Amino acid sequence: MPQATATTDRNAPRGLILDFAGVLTADPRPVHRAWCEAEGLHPEAWRSALNDNPEGRRLYTALEVGQIGQAKWNEGTASLLGAHVEPSNLMGRAWTGVPAARQMAALARAAKEAGYRLALLSNSFGLDPFNPYEHVGIWSLFDVHVISEAVGMAKPDPAIYRLTLERLGLPGSACVFVDDHPVNLPPAEALGITTVLATHEADTVAELQAL
Repeated sequence: MPQATATTDRNAPRGLILDFAGVLTADPRPVHRAWCEAEGLHPEAWRSALNDNPEGRRLYTALEVGQIGQAKWNEGTASLLGAHVEPSNLMGRAWTGVPAARQMAALARAAKEAGYRLALLSNSFGLDPFNPYEHVGIWSLFDVHVISEAVGMAKPDPAIYRLTLERLGLPGSACVFVDDHPVNLPPAEALGITTVLATHEADTVAELQAL
């Protein structure tokens, strides 16, 4: 991982690039398991439908890059979960109980007040009818929004990191990127961006504060 470089120029351009789910939200997996049980499903049904089922993976990949909308994804994924699962606002029902990562949001606000430019770099899980970014209340924090659905590409495609830097107006060496998926970090590192793997919220915040 590239190491942060000390500078005597307090006005040097700086950027903080944050993933959304698992970084600006709590770990969604316990909420998804509880939601599955409330729907009369196996606790791992959500994970299995999205990650293990080939059709589920195809649908999610298509949603991420805007080839299909959330409503169509809801219909297709509901049928994979079970005939009794209502497709209406499926994504919203599964995600609405996932809390914000308040320590991380507070750090982002402090960074912005200190002069950092902030970018949200997120692989989308749809914007309509359920907008996860508005639900958590973090959208207005960011100077730049790079949502995979809107730009037609997703992490770990190197092009989406280059686009983020372009919109920030900063070189990679001036930026820190936080993501909870290890596979998404190497393309950022290749551009000179310092990376942080999000784990437990308090530990991630402490690592960022040290940087």
